[in-house]
Amino acid sequence: MTNPTLDEIERTLKDAGGENRPAAPAYTPAAVALILRRDASGVSVLFIERSPHDGDPWSGDLGFPGGKVEAGDAGPRAAAERETREELGVDLASARLLGRLADIEGAHLPIRVSCFVYGVTGALSLHPGGEVRDAFWVSLEALCDPARHVTAPVRFGGELFERPAIILPVSGKPVLWGITYRLVMQLLALLGRARG
Repeated sequence: MTNPTLDEIERTLKDAGGENRPAAPAYTPAAVALILRRDASGVSVLFIERSPHDGDPWSGDLGFPGGKVEAGDAGPRAAAERETREELGVDLASARLLGRLADIEGAHLPIRVSCFVYGVTGALSLHPGGEVRDAFWVSLEALCDPARHVTAPVRFGGELFERPAIILPVSGKPVLWGITYRLVMQLLALLGRARG
C-alpha cells in the first residue's frame, strides 16, 4: 500500500490477528500505543523521545508512549492508554483502535510488549510530561525509505552494540532501534511496505 487509509490499515491488522497472550512468568508485561495520523499528505507515526533518567534502560531512546502493565490496569490495552495519558496528555478513548501487532519480547531484558495501534485524524494536542523530552510525527514514506535503514552503534546497559536502525528525518534525534524498530518493521511488513 503506497498511501493506506485508516480503514485499509484496520483491515490489514484484523487479518494479521496480533497475538493476545499473557507474558510468561519470567517476563514483565508492558504495552505501548502506536498512534497513526492520516491527513492529506498521508499517514504519519507518532514517536516520543524519552527524557534521560538514571536507572532507566531506555533513557534518551525513541519509542512509543507506554510502559509496564500495573496491577490496577484492566489489561495491556488499558496500560497503553494510561501511559499515553500520563506521558503525552492524550486520551485515546476518542481515538480509533485499529488493531494490534504481535507481541515482542525484549532482546536484552525479560519484557514482553503488546502494541495497540490507534488512528486519529486532524490535529492532536500533545503535552509531554516529565518522562518525555519530545514528541513528533514521521511519515510512513520516510520510514520506508531504504536510505534511512542502517546498522548503527547503540548503547544499552553500558554496552555498545551494532543493531538494525532507522535514521528518522528529525534533526538531532537518535536512531530508531530495538523494540520500537521491530514494531515499526512489523507494521511496514504487514502493510507491504518493508524495505526489500
